[in-house]
Amino acid sequence: MTITHVAGKGGLPMINVSNDHADAVISVYAGQVLSFTPKGAADVLFVSDKAYYAEGKAIKGGVPICWPWFGADPEGKGRPAHGFMRNRMWSEWETRENADGSTTVILGVESSPETLAIWPHAFRLAMEITVGKTLQLALVTRNTGDAAFTITQAMHTYFAVGDIAQATVTGLEGTQYLDKAADGNGATKQQDGAISIVGEVDRVYLGVPAELAIVDGALNRTIRITSSGNNTAVVWNPWAKIAAGMADLQDDDYTRFVCVETTNAADDVVEVAAGSEFRLLAEYAL
Repeated sequence: MTITHVAGKGGLPMINVSNDHADAVISVYAGQVLSFTPKGAADVLFVSDKAYYAEGKAIKGGVPICWPWFGADPEGKGRPAHGFMRNRMWSEWETRENADGSTTVILGVESSPETLAIWPHAFRLAMEITVGKTLQLALVTRNTGDAAFTITQAMHTYFAVGDIAQATVTGLEGTQYLDKAADGNGATKQQDGAISIVGEVDRVYLGVPAELAIVDGALNRTIRITSSGNNTAVVWNPWAKIAAGMADLQDDDYTRFVCVETTNAADDVVEVAAGSEFRLLAEYAL
């Protein structure tokens, strides 16, 4: 096992992990996994070649963290969408080699006067990343204050596909979803069969199972997604028009990824009691 600390693009601190099972790149900024490549395989994750690597900007790709809210500011105070963790420097709390040959890196953020001015709650937030035969992620929220708080959150994961036209998402057949792309109001619909991406998709799936999959015909592989701590999942692809309007996406990048996000979104709101913690878990396997 080797762990190296390097200055990545934009001078941002990166952790490179290599062991017998896989290689990974983790950005300390944003607490974000940018690459997970099992030995002998192509990268499971997608990052745009035009992604920003600068303080105050979110990195377009990998596994961005949305916390302590998912989507628009729930209180309508003009705070940024998806919270304030995906464009902030985290700290490296721990690295260790495990008995099975995997490597664990734990990054974290604690509340500060700056965060309390944005969101008035005391917390410790950790991202536990285990790189092995699979990529295991745990987003751990600890309430260090003296009153309960509520959160919504997501691992907004960009999965690499060879060609979006040959990729489907399975496991959500028959599930109800809020369709955010159709009219912006999130009309409730029901999924018929596997999900094929043939236009803009922005859906919050409700009452989701623990196991989903991305079947990628172009790369001849299946990515299996196992999660716990969530009742919702988001499937997102911006498609051509929106992608072309994003400065940190190439115009045709939408053909190379699909976001399947492990979330506590919509009415899947989590209350964290004072002194307790909540764990949102996801595991990605080829």
